[in-house]
Amino acid sequence: MGESDPHIHVETNLNADAAVRNKIASTFGLASDLPGVVTTGCELRVPRAMTSPLPARVTCLACREHAHRQHLRSAEQLERLSRMPGMNVSSAQARLAADKHRGLAKRFSGMDT
Repeated sequence: MGESDPHIHVETNLNADAAVRNKIASTFGLASDLPGVVTTGCELRVPRAMTSPLPARVTCLACREHAHRQHLRSAEQLERLSRMPGMNVSSAQARLAADKHRGLAKRFSGMDT
């Protein structure tokens, strides 16, 4: 981990750990500690404080490319899962979530308008 790295990165899992922690905390009132150092999309280990899930804040180009690919992959998975029998998600809900991921992918690629 370079102490002089000025870039803001994105976590490999796009902050999924934090989202799960927040859901558990809001549901059960329990909150675990998140790790202070995380692996990023560019495969560096950096302090969590040097990461962001927000496209406008991420300055590492490799991390932006990683987030772009991950959000596109998530959109595809959501649409595929919504077509499976027995899923508790309507196709309209899946489409909305997939559209959100595609919008984030577009913002991470720098093609937002």
